[in-house]
Amino acid sequence: MAEGPNRGEDPTSSKRMRMETDPNTAITEFLTKCDDYQLFQLTKFYRDRLEQAIEEVVDGISSLLTYEWHFSGQEHQKVVDLVEKGNRADSSKLLLNLVMEKGSRARRVMWESFVKMHHAVPKLDKILKEIQELGPDPFDYMNIRRGLSEIPSHLKDVQKKHKETLRVQTETLRVNTILIKEKVKIFQLVTLYTELTVISTVRDRTLVEHELLARGRDHEEWREKHLRRELEKIRTDQLFQSSFSRRKSKSGSSAAVSGVAGIGKTTMVQKIVYDWATGKIYPHFQFVFSFKFRELNALNCRINLWNLILIFYPYLRNILGELWKNPVGLLFIFDGLDEFQESIEFADDQRNTEPQYMCTDPESRCKVSDIVHSLIQHKLLPGCSVLVTSRPTALHLLEKAEISVWAEILGFVGEERKEYFNKCFEDQSVAAAVFKHVEENEILYTMCYNPSYCWILGLSLGPFFTQRDRKQQRVPKTITQLYSYYIYNILKNHGREIESPRDVLLKIGEMAFTGVSEKKIVFTNGDLIKYNLQPSQFLSGFMMELLERDDSAQNVVYTFPHLTIQEFVAALAQFLTTDPGDIRKLLSEAHSKKDGRFEIFLRFVVGLSSSRSARPLEEFLGPFLHQTICGVIDWVKEKVEGEIGNTESETGKRNLLNTFHYLFESQNQTLARVTVGSVETLTFSGLRLTPIDCAVLSHVIGLCDTIKHFDLKNCSIQCEGLQRLGPALHKCQELRLGSNKLGDSGVKLLSAALRNPDCKIQELQLCGNDLTDSCSEDLSSALSTNWSLTVLNMGNNKLGDSGVKLLSAALRNPDCKIQELGLCDNDLSDSSTEDLSSALSAKRSLTVVDLSYNKLGDSGVKRLSAALSNPDCKIQKLHLDGIGLTDSCTEDLVSALSTNRSLTDLSLGSNSFTDRSVPALRSLILTRRRLKRIWLGGNQFSPNRKRQLESLQEYRRGLTVDV
Repeated sequence: MAEGPNRGEDPTSSKRMRMETDPNTAITEFLTKCDDYQLFQLTKFYRDRLEQAIEEVVDGISSLLTYEWHFSGQEHQKVVDLVEKGNRADSSKLLLNLVMEKGSRARRVMWESFVKMHHAVPKLDKILKEIQELGPDPFDYMNIRRGLSEIPSHLKDVQKKHKETLRVQTETLRVNTILIKEKVKIFQLVTLYTELTVISTVRDRTLVEHELLARGRDHEEWREKHLRRELEKIRTDQLFQSSFSRRKSKSGSSAAVSGVAGIGKTTMVQKIVYDWATGKIYPHFQFVFSFKFRELNALNCRINLWNLILIFYPYLRNILGELWKNPVGLLFIFDGLDEFQESIEFADDQRNTEPQYMCTDPESRCKVSDIVHSLIQHKLLPGCSVLVTSRPTALHLLEKAEISVWAEILGFVGEERKEYFNKCFEDQSVAAAVFKHVEENEILYTMCYNPSYCWILGLSLGPFFTQRDRKQQRVPKTITQLYSYYIYNILKNHGREIESPRDVLLKIGEMAFTGVSEKKIVFTNGDLIKYNLQPSQFLSGFMMELLERDDSAQNVVYTFPHLTIQEFVAALAQFLTTDPGDIRKLLSEAHSKKDGRFEIFLRFVVGLSSSRSARPLEEFLGPFLHQTICGVIDWVKEKVEGEIGNTESETGKRNLLNTFHYLFESQNQTLARVTVGSVETLTFSGLRLTPIDCAVLSHVIGLCDTIKHFDLKNCSIQCEGLQRLGPALHKCQELRLGSNKLGDSGVKLLSAALRNPDCKIQELQLCGNDLTDSCSEDLSSALSTNWSLTVLNMGNNKLGDSGVKLLSAALRNPDCKIQELGLCDNDLSDSSTEDLSSALSAKRSLTVVDLSYNKLGDSGVKRLSAALSNPDCKIQKLHLDGIGLTDSCTEDLVSALSTNRSLTDLSLGSNSFTDRSVPALRSLILTRRRLKRIWLGGNQFSPNRKRQLESLQEYRRGLTVDV
């Protein structure tokens, strides 16, 4: 065995993670009673869930197993390496593989560690609680129906035909388009299908609404955080006979999958059927029957299960009787409960008492709803399995049902969006261009958790990157332009179906505006009638494209495909009315709402004042009201002028950024130049900026004459945001970009700005940006040709000696104009001082240098002292705090400074000077007449010596000695 960690050290924390047995806990007693085979069963049964549960603590568990000599040092390192690369999922798989290979003692130690840490790991806590709830002998449940039931030989030919029929039915996917020439597009299912993130729970309705209302990167991070910490993912092949089951029953299993409109429920069902038909999943099911509730609505007569199946699968007539004998091998799928028109209330107590509600015989005639009810409740064909899908609005119907597994489709998370766009387009360059356009806009990016929205965006943007008659520079720059194009396509395809598209859109828009005002996203028939919109108009494709109808919960309700479409239509209505009223008053009232409900609506209103956004819509809707356009422009001008100097608070910064978004959406250069052309200072420090925020700021700066001060410190812009800012950065004189995680690739972009012949950057702050020596070559090259930059602060990075070597070469270049250089806390050692000394000696323009909190030591200062004594050295301020100096370097430093004629400010705090250094320092202070300030705090002086040094201020006017 390879050598493990030092056994004298704790590998996991200040405390060993060995389990402290608590005899009072049921789980501890249970594990103690488990024999080795049972523990093996337990681990195997929960294997898939454990992989997820331990992702966040996998390195700690591996350390414990290594400490206990179950893992070798090499095996532990493999686990840790995967964690450090960000591959926690692969790391947890590796750990479980190793544990299963090691044997029973390793498994026991692993489970003991789970008990020790479960309170801090929600997913582990959930698993352990479920084991307790299984009762005294959970292995009885784990063994339920684990084996495969062999299909009789005479049924194999029929099963083969059934599978082939289902394969043909499900192998292609028909998708509606907004194009006239190609209204339906057909894909191979396996080509387009992208795995959705499904969780093994159903969240509260308010969280689902949060999903619909929320926008931006914060929302995406919220989703990913909850997935990592609490929400367990479940694969479609785990919906039956898995540890995810909440109800432990031998009579069969029922699963319910929830998801909002367009999230992919029906496509997921199609993929499940296809995968079963092609032998990829659920081999224990001999036959699968799939039904859509919308098709079952047509069966308004009493029917039995026998005939129900034969309607859809007539070739099974001769064998159904035999299938009833083995219901365990049957899976029934019912898709779209929210679309079912019959009542199917499981809470109805009459179903348990009145015979007509019970359907226990496959040949007994009853309502379709009773058949579905009885199958789910295991009263009909007990032992069979049932899968039901539904929108959240109808999910309450299943609250009292015998559901074993609850699941919810979250949609696309992270890279799944990109994968879907890649599959939508045959040309991968087009897919990449469309996705990049979407990714850079926070609103579009958030929409893409939903496959339907991805498809809409792909249809809307794709032509701009593929059709020859569309130039790529005409790709929608703003969200308003994109949505205008989306509505334009609906009008183009369906405009003939209604007499006056303008009137209908005005009415829909007025209803939408009320919804935005009241934070309402669901509308009823009553709402439609209130705005003179007849529900019968849903026979028109035009209405169906704008409002989605949901016949769920014994109620007909309507929603817009996405909240932003509702907001856009609400904004559009302001330009279609014949009586606009006081548009400026309406906008001011909307802007005064502090909860952000009108934020995107206002951007759309301002965007629609632009001729480029309005032109395609005016083709079908007629000219927009000129009075409204003028009122909107006047309001924006007033708003920008009022916010421009009010950036002291976070609210003020956010308000100004929003007004800049208005300018960006308007694409009105004349308006922008009038309002921001003379602005010299922009401060957004501490405000989290998205990539689209950065694009907006770049647009604004591009219209300004010169920005003297541009502060984006701690705005989380990262390299992605900096890329959007890039085209305008050269116009700023003072550029503060500290604490933004720009990385080396960010400096590459900045170097391009520095090389711009028109570059005006004089001060560049890059503290705390995860920079390494890799960026130094690009920066050094730019510094050698730049004539404007005089102040460069790169503190709190990791340039190292090799990075400083390249920078020093640039500093020695006569064309480099740097006067102030900050390199504090950059992992520098004494060897870097040789290059720095060369630069200090040769660079007459360099007057301020900060080398604090590097490990230069006495030897490093000895080299620096030689440079400081050089007559050509013009250093005026030198900061050497916390660099590891001792008394032994004092004489060299004092000797060098005694001949230096420029130094006025010296900082030597937080070193290891003692009273022995005081005489030399005292002599330095008294003899160096140019010295105005010396900082010596944080050294090891006695109180008496501190007073002696401080008293020197009495001898020299204007001298400050801080000890």
